[in-house]
Amino acid sequence: MCHVDIVLLRHCLIWGGEISIMNKYEYRIKKNKIIRRRNRIIVVLFTMMVFFWGFYMGNKLASQKNTLLSDSNKTSKEDKKLSAAQLKQAKEKEELKKRFTTSQSAGEYKPWEINKGSGKKIAYLTFDDGPSSNNTPEVLRILKEHNIKATFFLIGENAEEHKDLVEQEVKEGHIVANHTYSHSLKYYREDPALFVEDINKCDSVIKSIVGQEYNLKLLRFPGGSFSTPRLNMQPYKDAATTSGYHFVNWNDMTGDAEGGNLPVSTLMNNLRKYTTDNTVVILMHDAAAKTTTVQALPEVIQYLQNNGYTFETLG
Repeated sequence: MCHVDIVLLRHCLIWGGEISIMNKYEYRIKKNKIIRRRNRIIVVLFTMMVFFWGFYMGNKLASQKNTLLSDSNKTSKEDKKLSAAQLKQAKEKEELKKRFTTSQSAGEYKPWEINKGSGKKIAYLTFDDGPSSNNTPEVLRILKEHNIKATFFLIGENAEEHKDLVEQEVKEGHIVANHTYSHSLKYYREDPALFVEDINKCDSVIKSIVGQEYNLKLLRFPGGSFSTPRLNMQPYKDAATTSGYHFVNWNDMTGDAEGGNLPVSTLMNNLRKYTTDNTVVILMHDAAAKTTTVQALPEVIQYLQNNGYTFETLG
C-alpha cells in the first residue's frame, strides 16, 4: 500500500510538472504572438508616419518649387518690361539727339537760298518770345489738329518759368531754339561777349529741360540780325558764329510784332503781301500779348496749304 501511494505520488508530480511545462510553453507562444502583433502595429504606424511625412515634404517642396518658378517668371517679366522701357528710353534719346543736332554750319542760315531751285514750296512756321501760359498751349493745340510741326524760339527766362510747355513742344515733335535768355536789346550797345553769355545761358536752360542730347545751336537774334545805319550787327554775328551758333531771320511775316493784338484781317493781309518765295520762313509770336496771332493761325495754315506749301521745321 505504501509502495502504491509512492508510485501514485510520483506520477502526480510528473503530471503536474508536465502541466507546468505546458503552461509555460503556451504563455511563451501567447507572449510571442503579442510581441509580433505589437511589432506589426509599430511597423504599420512607422510606415504611415513615413508616408505622411513624405507626402507633407513633397507638397512643401512642390509649393516651394512653384513659388520659385512664379518668382522666376515674375522676375523674367519684370526684366523684359525693364528692358523694353530701357529700349524705349534709348530710342527716344536717339531720336532727340538726331532732331536736335544740326548739319548746318555756324553763321547766318538762309533756308530760302538753300532750297532755291528745288521746285518745292516749303513754309517754316516760327514763333518767337514764348512760351506763355495763355497762347502757347493754344498754338500747340492748333498745330496738333493740323498735324503740323513748327519752330519755337524760346526766351530763356520764359522757358524756366514754363518748363512743362517746353517739354510739350518737344514731345509733340516741334523744334525748340534759342532766342537769348533775357531778350534784352541793350547787349547790342555793349561788348559782344556779353551777348554771347546771354545766348549761352538760354542754351543751358533749354538743355536742362530737353536733355543733354540737345545740341542744336540754332539762334534768332532779338529783333533779327539785320544791320541798320545806326546799328552795326556784324560784331555780334561774328561772336555768335565763333561760338558755334547758326542764326536765322525771316523772309515772311504776319506783322504781329508791329503791335499788340492787331486784327486778324491785318495779320492775313501782311501774310499775303510777304509770301512771295517758294521757301518762306514766317515770323510770328506766341508771347502772352499775341492773342490775335492764335486766332489767325488756322487761316495762316489754310492760306499756305491752298497755295501749295508743305510745312517743315528749321534745324
